Amino acid sequence: MKIMVTGATGQLGGLALQHLLQKVPASHIVAVARSSEKAAALAGLGVEVRQGDYNDPESLRNAFRDGTKLLFISSSEPDDPLRVVQHANVVKAARDAGIKHIAYTGFAFAEDNPFALVHLATEYAIRTTNIPYTFLRNGGYAEFFVNPSLKANVENGTIVTNTNKRKVNAVSRSDLALAAATVLTGEGHENKEYNLVSNDPWSFDDLAEIVSEVSGKSVVHQSVSFEEEKNILVQSGMPESFAQITAFIYDTIAAGKMERTTDDLHKLIGFQTPVKELVIKALQG
Repeated sequence: MKIMVTGATGQLGGLALQHLLQKVPASHIVAVARSSEKAAALAGLGVEVRQGDYNDPESLRNAFRDGTKLLFISSSEPDDPLRVVQHANVVKAARDAGIKHIAYTGFAFAEDNPFALVHLATEYAIRTTNIPYTFLRNGGYAEFFVNPSLKANVENGTIVTNTNKRKVNAVSRSDLALAAATVLTGEGHENKEYNLVSNDPWSFDDLAEIVSEVSGKSVVHQSVSFEEEKNILVQSGMPESFAQITAFIYDTIAAGKMERTTDDLHKLIGFQTPVKELVIKALQG
């Protein structure tokens, strides 16, 4: 068996490789990366490194040769039409290389999210190959909200968002990577879809309480409007384009669109990393 992992030098791909190394011998894993040089450290772990670029179909066919299973991590390309082409390149190369099982990292509850059309298109493309699949529909990364920037919130005593009191089903990136490794090394996951989100969503009021407990300093959540949040982020030094995206994500939370839950993640890996544990790591980082 050879498990191919695309995006091996990215955060999710790198974590998936770490979890895979705990489950199967390194000789069973192939790291596929756009830059072989960036993946050189993986070779020191006994993992075979192959060059594969989503924009270069021939490189993908060569990278996937003699592969059994494929962890297909979605492209980070911001241009969605180009992203569709890239994903089609991966799917066709997997089919041509004789891959027997594709695990694809999409987006949770994709049918109900107008921004997940690329993922739905990719899932459809995978279905057309008749290759057994598992759709790992990942929720948002908790690290987007819980990261070392919380240190500044401790200093000024506030976490400011436009989320009101609504909750978010975001989970740890490492938990999602473990779910992928579990599917690739387990049985009974063929032709299934998993919506991998927290079954215990949390609000930013909850986050402020946890940050207060961990830091020993009072931190409160202050809710503001979309425009106020964007302006605060820009004034903090964040580029305006990213501030716009961040405020929009918060607005999505405020609309209740990130509260939906399932037990899929917990059933796959048996736990979820608590938000408090992520806060402790963020404040120590």
